Amino acid sequence: MANIKSAIKRIDRTKKETLRNKSVKTGIKTSIRKFEEALDKGDIDEARDLLRAVDKKLKRAASKNVIHKNAADRRMSRLTKKLNRAN
Repeated sequence: MANIKSAIKRIDRTKKETLRNKSVKTGIKTSIRKFEEALDKGDIDEARDLLRAVDKKLKRAASKNVIHKNAADRRMSRLTKKLNRAN
């Protein structure tokens, strides 16, 4: 355990940030799973709506540095391709 005051503060801050990042990433994964389930059912209209929600979550996560911007763009591109192939 750290003895220096600033190191103790850093540990506490890292725990909070880790918890927030984990929550955001879990939300993204859940949204993607719902989108893919809608595609599997063949519900294209619902999948389009869910894709917009996924896009919003990915962009917000990238802006908050939870995930890298290019990673968010890559995931969005792949999901959009899936939707277009399903049509």
